[in-house]
Amino acid sequence: MRRPIRLSREGAPLLDIFSAGRAGPPGSIQFTPAQVEQIMRTVRRTPEVMVKVTGGGTHRGAVAAHLSYISRKGQLEIETDEGDRIDKKAQQGLLKDWHLELSPGQYRKAKDGEPPPRPLKLTHNIVLSMPKPTPPDKVLAAAKAFAREKFALKHRYALVLHTHQEHPHVHLVVKAEGADGRRLHIDKAMLREWRQDFARLMRAQGVAANATPRTVRGQSKRAERDAAYRTRRRGSSYALRARVDSIAQELATTRTIHDPAHKKLAETRKAVLAGWEGVAAALDAQGQIELAGDVRYFAKHLPPVRTDRERLAEDLLRHVEAVRASQSGREDKERDRAIERSR
Repeated sequence: MRRPIRLSREGAPLLDIFSAGRAGPPGSIQFTPAQVEQIMRTVRRTPEVMVKVTGGGTHRGAVAAHLSYISRKGQLEIETDEGDRIDKKAQQGLLKDWHLELSPGQYRKAKDGEPPPRPLKLTHNIVLSMPKPTPPDKVLAAAKAFAREKFALKHRYALVLHTHQEHPHVHLVVKAEGADGRRLHIDKAMLREWRQDFARLMRAQGVAANATPRTVRGQSKRAERDAAYRTRRRGSSYALRARVDSIAQELATTRTIHDPAHKKLAETRKAVLAGWEGVAAALDAQGQIELAGDVRYFAKHLPPVRTDRERLAEDLLRHVEAVRASQSGREDKERDRAIERSR
């Protein structure tokens, strides 16, 4: 069976420090100018773009609810792939124009003795984001260019800019079924390519932007799912509360945290460091001595390896210490007032 592969649009392959670290004897690697620029952006900590799929509607009501959410219940206008700007009243007309109820496969029934089929996504919900203080208009311009490049004349889409949070971001809703009847399937390789393309489009707007895997930058914390993030912000995450209770019990019993996942993260970090050393050696051989030094400094100062459980334990200990310090401060003030009254 033949396996399909996705080819890079720009010709030259993007930086892969793992392969670079294992690719033959010193001096056998020659980085292209584009790869050298990406290395510079990474080791000098250029802001990273975010492209995240936050879900998708499996029935028309869910799609309508999401459009209402991203428009903040009609306070923001939604822009369509045809350039129209629609208000709250026109959202139902947009859904009617997309003919979601005609998407094949959504009315599949379970066969005898088999579990019901997985609900079919009618739309994909995507978020394109940059950290502050990126100008929101630049994010919107890059997001529009991204949507045109990926979906124009193939998949219907609509988007809206949000600026109410610290980081400006664009919500993009894409109809899963294309004009030719083919469905859009988003996998990890496609997401990596999308991040690279969105970073390129941000740079075309004059904004420094990069797209590299988080492990390459020494980050072990995964991005939160959208629903989990909103639940945590409201303070109503039962899962988080249960994890904190479990950590508190372990700390009270053993005074330490043991997480089996730490070993795997440490092995990954070892591979990352070896990859960066391979990059630095190749840059030395290529005459890029200063950049090679920057690479080694970057690798030496990667953040410590921490699992999510270990990170929560550190946050809990800091919170406990802050509470104790606050209580001690109040006790000192009460004692001082008592001494003053006794004089």
